[in-house]
Amino acid sequence: MDSKRLIIFIVLSMSILLLWQEYFAPKPTPQQLAKSQTTAGAPGAPAAPSAAAQPADAAKLTSGQRITVSTDLYKAEIDTVGGDLRRLDLLKHNAAEDASKPFELFTDKGGRVYVAQTGLVAASNPALPTHKTVFTAEKTSYQMNGDKLEVKLTAPEANGVKVSKVYTFKKGAYDIDVRYDISNSGSAPVAPTAYFRLLRDGQKPEGEGRFASTFTGPAVYTTDGKFQKVSFDDLTKGKGDYVKSADNGWVSMLQHYFMSAWIIKPLGGQSVCAAGQPCRFELKSSNGLFSAATLVDLPAIAPGASRSITVPLYAGPEEFDIITKVADGMEYAKDYGWVHIFASPLFWLLTKLHALVNNWGWAIILLTLTVKALFYPLTAASYRSMGKMKALAPRLERLKEQYGDDRMKMQQAVMEMYKSEKVNPLGGCLPMVIQIPVFIGLYWSLLASVELRQAPWTLWINDLARPDPFYVLPAIMAITMFLQTFLNPPPADPMQAKMMKIMPLAFSAMFFFFPAGLVLYWVVNNVLSIAQQWYINKQIEKAKKLALQS
Repeated sequence: MDSKRLIIFIVLSMSILLLWQEYFAPKPTPQQLAKSQTTAGAPGAPAAPSAAAQPADAAKLTSGQRITVSTDLYKAEIDTVGGDLRRLDLLKHNAAEDASKPFELFTDKGGRVYVAQTGLVAASNPALPTHKTVFTAEKTSYQMNGDKLEVKLTAPEANGVKVSKVYTFKKGAYDIDVRYDISNSGSAPVAPTAYFRLLRDGQKPEGEGRFASTFTGPAVYTTDGKFQKVSFDDLTKGKGDYVKSADNGWVSMLQHYFMSAWIIKPLGGQSVCAAGQPCRFELKSSNGLFSAATLVDLPAIAPGASRSITVPLYAGPEEFDIITKVADGMEYAKDYGWVHIFASPLFWLLTKLHALVNNWGWAIILLTLTVKALFYPLTAASYRSMGKMKALAPRLERLKEQYGDDRMKMQQAVMEMYKSEKVNPLGGCLPMVIQIPVFIGLYWSLLASVELRQAPWTLWINDLARPDPFYVLPAIMAITMFLQTFLNPPPADPMQAKMMKIMPLAFSAMFFFFPAGLVLYWVVNNVLSIAQQWYINKQIEKAKKLALQS
């Protein structure tokens, strides 16, 4: 297979992959309407007796009074029903569809469901508060004025057991402490199980790009099981392999750029699980909604005694410098798929370059230059082979005229020519094949980087995670891909030659919808490749002239 066919193969493969992701890959299960009941009951416990009285539409949750919370990072709404965190706007990040609005992570409006719920269950006391219990609060609005803000909700007394649910928001932090204070004033001990879950529909998140679909769904991380994703489709079918219990890790809902997670063991802190009693993880599907939960068994609380449990909830961007300070393994939330081994160190290098230039656009350019320099020997060998093939193009045409339709003799003559000229037709292919995983890793490291979101480069590029507003970079990329076809050896087949002229333009058209940061990388890489290939071709021509003169 000559290098030209390899290029066609690569371009077609990438095109098919991107088109398959967009149109044929299993999509998150659409939010479905239930006919007879609402969301699932408490994880690991029978449904509450009031479940039959809930709304028939699974896309709607029972609502009570809303408590608004404003901090430096969040605008939040807590519902008195369950004390659920029903809405969470990230004030430092703009919406994908309307940059003038903050990004909405949690919501229960507009036919969407993505909320954080908690509750307590105990066989000996079924009246303990769950996500269906109506709480009360001292105020309906809270504003952060210091380093911390506590929002306390109180549940009705349950057979002598008093329960308060307390949210603690911290200045400059995306982790929210969710605490239960339990006081047993009854006559019998109580051993509750606390559950903490994330509940959401299966719709695509806002701003999910065309031809660049990323994973949306639950994931579990533990020290033993490592990072395990389970798709919505697998949950619907009752499938999915993940660690069911551990005394460390986290359970989460992931989407492009953002995540939420209940943290079982914070970085540098103690596990929330009782000694010798691991926490449990449950991923479920019910009535078109999906839940990712952890269950914590509390030691028995004797009459007259009290106990508290605090589980941190991370809800924010998948920024490497932030999530790696929250819990072990959270860097895996920046999901690179099978190219993680390449993408992870490339992103690390990108962050180091950003620290030097303080601009993500220039950091991308420096990263592309660095990778290109590291692979210079391989690409040089490939371009030399392609340059020699191009120099032999006139002789190939003459052989074609000489042998006509006799393909067997034509191939024998071509192989003899390659042998006499010491040209390996695969010489341009193998070096390129070796580089493909690295360049795919670089692609995914840029695609998954929320750090590029709202990051300006220069002039008209104000957000490297959005498409170029004037399509200048995609146009330059199309031009560079077209120019590259003139530096490569022309195919012997006229139809193939036409395809090679059209395909770069057709392929580059998809990049009009890609984030500007990704297109910038491809443009710089193409320009460097053209310069390198032009230089090598000139060197080959010079060497050929000197050989003829001697």
